[in-house]
Amino acid sequence: MIRQQQTLILSPYAALYDIVVPKDNMLRKINEWLDFTFIYEELEAKYCLDNGRNAIDPIRMFKYLLLKAIFELSDVDIVERSKYDMSFKYFLGMAPEDTVINPSSLTKFRKLRLKDMNLLDMLIGKTVVLAVEQNILKSNSIIVDATHTKARYNQKSPQEILQDQARKLRKAVYTMNESAKVKMPVKNTTNVLEDEIAYCQKLIHFIETESGIAQVPKILEPLNLLKETVTDDVEQLRLATDPDARVGHKSADSAFFGYKTHLAMTEERIITAAVITTGEKNDGKQLERLVEKSKAAGMQVKTVIGDTAYSEKDNIVYSKNNDIELVSRLNPNITQGTRKKEDEFFFNKDAGMYVCKAGHMAFRKARQGKKDRGKNQRDTYYFDVEICKKCPLKEGCYIEGAKSKTYSVTLTSDAHSEQMLFQETEYFKTKAKERYKIEAKNSELKHAHGYDVATSSGLFGMQLQGAMAIFAVNLKRILKLAD
Repeated sequence: MIRQQQTLILSPYAALYDIVVPKDNMLRKINEWLDFTFIYEELEAKYCLDNGRNAIDPIRMFKYLLLKAIFELSDVDIVERSKYDMSFKYFLGMAPEDTVINPSSLTKFRKLRLKDMNLLDMLIGKTVVLAVEQNILKSNSIIVDATHTKARYNQKSPQEILQDQARKLRKAVYTMNESAKVKMPVKNTTNVLEDEIAYCQKLIHFIETESGIAQVPKILEPLNLLKETVTDDVEQLRLATDPDARVGHKSADSAFFGYKTHLAMTEERIITAAVITTGEKNDGKQLERLVEKSKAAGMQVKTVIGDTAYSEKDNIVYSKNNDIELVSRLNPNITQGTRKKEDEFFFNKDAGMYVCKAGHMAFRKARQGKKDRGKNQRDTYYFDVEICKKCPLKEGCYIEGAKSKTYSVTLTSDAHSEQMLFQETEYFKTKAKERYKIEAKNSELKHAHGYDVATSSGLFGMQLQGAMAIFAVNLKRILKLAD
């Protein structure tokens, strides 16, 4: 049986919860407002229903992962806290005297039960429905943006990762017990990963059994992190660095190694859609998916607000075809033009041709690119190359030996022309000011929920982390707005 009683706690101590867990406690409110039985329906196919011993209640396991996302703790530390934190036990549906799970169960739950599930869309959809039921979601605008998450293993080798974590653990021990230095296991000096893993296992064993300070909170955190890396991720360590992470660019001179989370959020700051990709993916290409996912979650989308990355022509056409206002400024290359040496070539409106600074006029014009397909069209003007060869001003203009001399001008499409007019309206300028909200949401995900660095390796792990983190911030936002 995977369905167990979550609401009725048969314990002589159950009344303690009414005393020590306040009515306005966040976890109590989440329990009251959200029916978690959907977890049974989603995971039923992942369990054997007629063989073996009873499984740990999947709702409880899911709630453990939600607590991890809310409070940014490791598996070991979240289970440890659930031993004594009464709000945790109440949220998990446990009696006050109940024993807790083994932390390793969370690893199995992630790998065996949540694999191949569309957890991200499902959890976002649940919070959107909850926001609608609470009469919180009223706008029909979404704000789109992307935030980056660094890979857990970055571009360091697995051995360097272990060395860094072991170094932090040793340093924490030395601050508590300087004399432990002489008793520490001898550090690994080879370049063999297996030797480094073996050293870390010896270090963990020494601190847990001989140091006498393993239970000190200052030691526990780096100790648990090293243990989790060696045991939970040893397979990935042997394979090498994160197999799915890619190099992406935050700016022209700033890069990162990891993943991107493309978000859509309402003006009430409820996330309605997310697409998690590797780090090199283009932001603008995800707009259509974000809109369609938001609609599927229950949103009516009339306006999309985003930065310049989302104003590419395909998005303008898609928005127009779906009666959506796209509040995204065009790239300056389009609004200002991209003509090179425009101070050296002048347009003769009578002849309909360009003239170079030496006074020679183009003799032919050709249009390149098809209308309303892909990139904008261009007019290319051809000059007599024989004249160019002898021109006294050819330096910097004509390349010696070239068989032709041309000058091209990009034409603004009808779609771009309409967008140029739209972005000058007061409505556009007012709506564009709402974009700061999603930047604040990105900051909340990173600084309050550990979304700046991946907690595991691979795209699946990143999607799971994103699902739980976004679910957590949406629930917190709904609680705040409802209050």
